[in-house]
Amino acid sequence: MKKDDIAITVKNLHISYRGLKKFSIKRSLLKYKKNQIEIFEAVKGISFELERGKILGFIGKNGSGKSTTLRALAGIFSPDKGTIDLHGNSVSLLSIGVGFQPKLTGYENIYLSGMLLGFSEQQIKEKEKEIIEFADIGDFIYKPVKTYSSGMHSKLAFAITAVLETDIMLIDEVLSVGDKLFKEKSYNKMKELISDADRTVVIVSHSLDTIAELCDEVLWLHEGKMKMYGKPEEVIAAYEEFMKPKEK
Repeated sequence: MKKDDIAITVKNLHISYRGLKKFSIKRSLLKYKKNQIEIFEAVKGISFELERGKILGFIGKNGSGKSTTLRALAGIFSPDKGTIDLHGNSVSLLSIGVGFQPKLTGYENIYLSGMLLGFSEQQIKEKEKEIIEFADIGDFIYKPVKTYSSGMHSKLAFAITAVLETDIMLIDEVLSVGDKLFKEKSYNKMKELISDADRTVVIVSHSLDTIAELCDEVLWLHEGKMKMYGKPEEVIAAYEEFMKPKEK
C-alpha cells in the first residue's frame, strides 16, 4: 500500500487517566499525607493503519477504550506513549458534549466550531444557511447551547460536521440520538458523505447493525487492548460469540 493511500496510522498507542484515590479528608488533614494518585490505563498499545476512503468501526463493551481512542485521533487526548499520524488530513469529531461553548448561542458555535476545524469565516458563512436548515432547531439556534436538550445538541453538532466536510470524520454514537425523523435524515446524510471515495470515517457505536452496514473494517477493543481487527462479518460474529452469557 502506498503512503499516499493511508489516512490514519496509529502505532503502540497508550493513554492513561490520572485521578485521586478515595481518601478521608479528616485523616488526610491530621496526618498531612500526600493524596495518592490513581492511574488508569484506558488504551494499552493499540496499533492500526486505515486506508484513505475506508470506514472503520470500533466495537466493544463500555470502558474498553473506544471513545478515548477516538478523542486521541481528534487531538483532544495526547498519547502517553506511541504515535498518531493523520498524514496532513483535516479531522472533525462528532460527539455529544464535545466542542461547544455552552454560554454561546448555537449560531455563535457554528462559527467557533467551523474555525476550530480550520475553515475561514467566509467559508463558514457560505455554509451557514445550510447548517441552520439541516439542524432544524428553530429559534433555539440563537439561544445559548446550555439550554439545549441532548437531541438539539446532537442535531446542531451533526449539521456542522456534515455540512463543513473534513477529510476524516470521527463519529461517537451520535447517530443513535435525536428524534426518529432526524435519525433517518442524519443516517442518510452519513451514507451520502461516506460514499465519497476520498473521505475516511471512524465510527464508535453499540449498534452492530450500523457497524455491519456502514463499515469496511472493524476494530474490537477489550479492556484497552485490540482484541481483533478485520472484516465486519468476521469481527462482529466473534464479538457476539464472546458476549454470550457463559453457562455455569
